[in-house]
Amino acid sequence: MKLLFIADPLHSFKIYKDTTFAMMREAQRRGHTLAVCEPQHVTWLRGGKVTARVRDIRLTGDAEHWYDVQPECSAVLADFDAVLMRKDPPFDSEYFYATHLLEQAEREGAKVFNKPRALRDHPEKLAIMEFPQFIGPTLVTRDATDIQRFHAEHQDIILKPLDGMGGMGIFRVGPDGLNLGSITETLNRHGAQSVMVQKFLPEIVDGDKRVLIIGGRPVPFCLARIPQGSEVRGNLAAGGKGVARPLSARDREIGEALGPILLERGLLLAGVDVIGDCVTEINVTSPTCFQEIFDQTGCDVAFLFVDALEAAVAAHQG
Repeated sequence: MKLLFIADPLHSFKIYKDTTFAMMREAQRRGHTLAVCEPQHVTWLRGGKVTARVRDIRLTGDAEHWYDVQPECSAVLADFDAVLMRKDPPFDSEYFYATHLLEQAEREGAKVFNKPRALRDHPEKLAIMEFPQFIGPTLVTRDATDIQRFHAEHQDIILKPLDGMGGMGIFRVGPDGLNLGSITETLNRHGAQSVMVQKFLPEIVDGDKRVLIIGGRPVPFCLARIPQGSEVRGNLAAGGKGVARPLSARDREIGEALGPILLERGLLLAGVDVIGDCVTEINVTSPTCFQEIFDQTGCDVAFLFVDALEAAVAAHQG
């Protein structure tokens, strides 16, 4: 197959832990050819098809100079066997517009993973609303009074912006309510922006678990992101320590319940975040943790992913 990865700039990759790199490496190992571009390189002109300024690349196996790249050229997205949208969050207006361009490419015959409409329909914080049986007490509101009531009921709460990533903008407020008003004003911008508020889950000390779902099935191991020191956030970007573990019975129950639903909607890969027994987010833009799980357990997540990708492309062609 010829694969196009729409991703962040190659020079920004930390290849020892980058999941997109792990996908590329496994795809190349199987004989597939690789091309890359960034979202801003995708264009559409009336009368033509969606194109992108792409560069063919080959991975070298060298840790320092890890890829050879060909000169940029214009290519039609529908001419690739698969297009993988792997741009990191934030999910901002430009990301939103990119999904519309990719959806037009789909109408022209492109096979895009994850499906652009599914990316739009599953905002990573709000997607959990569909599965209340798996989540803890949660409130989404702009209203400061709603937040005060929620705090009065649950005493120990977490507040976070709906567009945050990597633990950005997450606050904990304990029973004393210290700074609740100030934090609310910061996050909701005096009622202009919605905020997610959740009951604090003390199981976070055992890690914020990333359960990967590939092709509708949970990967047998998760990565528990464990907060360090006095930090409340387990996110790796916030200094959390990643520890790979076999799925618990509850993790597997969640993965097996959500997996087929997400796959049917065109989400070949999703990352479900679980604290204790509760789902806190469903990540669909560019889920990570492939390499950390492989390094610690030997479970080759990239192998599982490329298997699922090949099967999905074959199903399209069939």
